[in-house]
Amino acid sequence: MSQNPASQNPADWTPAGTDRLLLRRLAPEDRDAALRIHMDPRTNRHNPKQPSRERSEQLIRDFLAHWDREGFGYWSVAERTAPDTVIGFTGLQRAVVDGQGILNLYYRYDPSAWGKGYAAEGAREAVRRGRELLPALPVMARTTDANVGSQRTALAAGLQRIRSLDRPYAGELEVYFALGWEAGSRSVGRVAG
Repeated sequence: MSQNPASQNPADWTPAGTDRLLLRRLAPEDRDAALRIHMDPRTNRHNPKQPSRERSEQLIRDFLAHWDREGFGYWSVAERTAPDTVIGFTGLQRAVVDGQGILNLYYRYDPSAWGKGYAAEGAREAVRRGRELLPALPVMARTTDANVGSQRTALAAGLQRIRSLDRPYAGELEVYFALGWEAGSRSVGRVAG
């Protein structure tokens, strides 16, 4: 566990699961699956900033470092029927929106796993754990206005659209969904995390 006194006990966060999915701590051996999924043009259809290999590698390092620092983070996802094959990533990480600490809800899956409800299923478990283990922090997801699938996943996970937080991002409208966000707490600012 990290030296951070606010960090979580990883045993409270991993392993986790749903009826159909295994959710476990992201590990260095997941690098190839993470690069494959994060660099697939289909998973970036609505991403205004297309990822480079270098940026994808840095994301994975950041995801791993968050686990080391905070004791929780994004999970590697596998089907229970194929536990050794990573089909995606979901979970929560600390971030800041408009000066307020939040839990950023993340989900990205291999296109072969699309259309099965896995993103919503994994996201619901992440939200459930976040509300149980870190109830003071709002859970938030952000996506582009055009990414209807991602918006549906956020709604299915129990988040609500917070239009007052929407803002331009890389030439697109970035839209926000949250659970536990205090209305009226917005000050103009950037997203960090």
